[in-house]
Amino acid sequence: MAQKDISKFRKIVRLSLRILLYLFIGSLVYTVLCRWMMPPITMTQIGAITDGYGLKRDYVSWNEIPADVKLAAMASEDQLFPEHGGFDWKSLDKSLNAPTKKKKKSRVRGGGASTISQQTAKNVFLWQGSGITRYIRKVPEFYFTQLIEWTWGKRRIMEVYLNVIEMGPGIFGIEAAAQKYFGKHAKNLTRTEAAMIIACLPNPKRFTVKPMSRRVSWRYPQILTQMNNLEGDEDVDDVTRTP
Repeated sequence: MAQKDISKFRKIVRLSLRILLYLFIGSLVYTVLCRWMMPPITMTQIGAITDGYGLKRDYVSWNEIPADVKLAAMASEDQLFPEHGGFDWKSLDKSLNAPTKKKKKSRVRGGGASTISQQTAKNVFLWQGSGITRYIRKVPEFYFTQLIEWTWGKRRIMEVYLNVIEMGPGIFGIEAAAQKYFGKHAKNLTRTEAAMIIACLPNPKRFTVKPMSRRVSWRYPQILTQMNNLEGDEDVDDVTRTP
């Protein structure tokens, strides 16, 4: 390799490393800022606008989200949320090996493929999608998931999750969903209404709350049952408690 080519290669490497450093610092700063502020906008929300669904959202604070909504989210999506550090390694290991012990009744894996922490990281910092883009997303998803676990804590992760997750075409967050489907604020949702909204996950465009899809009508009673199983667990109550 000629000296000129070596020099050019070194410049490219230095530039790439500098860009990666800036991206790393920027991601740290933005993540820390989101510990106290809601994301101004997300890539998923931008996608809803460009796809013609519009953007309906109304961020609400932790105290304005009922404990039943938080409990429903855990019951449906991630029942081990209070215990894991962002990734449910225990359940992943059990899926690869035959179970040898009886599962604890009140703590089984939720219906989603990812933990609530992973879903929050994906929705706030990254993009949706399947196929090759899904695999490209895995490394930054791991990074951001671990980062919010370290800097936000469980309550903040749950608060952001319930504000940014899509709960209908162009409908983001529990407040917008409550007003769209039941004509009331999130803080006034009943236990059953909370379960109905959460039952639209993970595909709210297909699993509609109103008109109620077959999947939602089948799923929300199961969520209510799991909510009853989880309620009273000290770790769960600590995450869902609204002062």
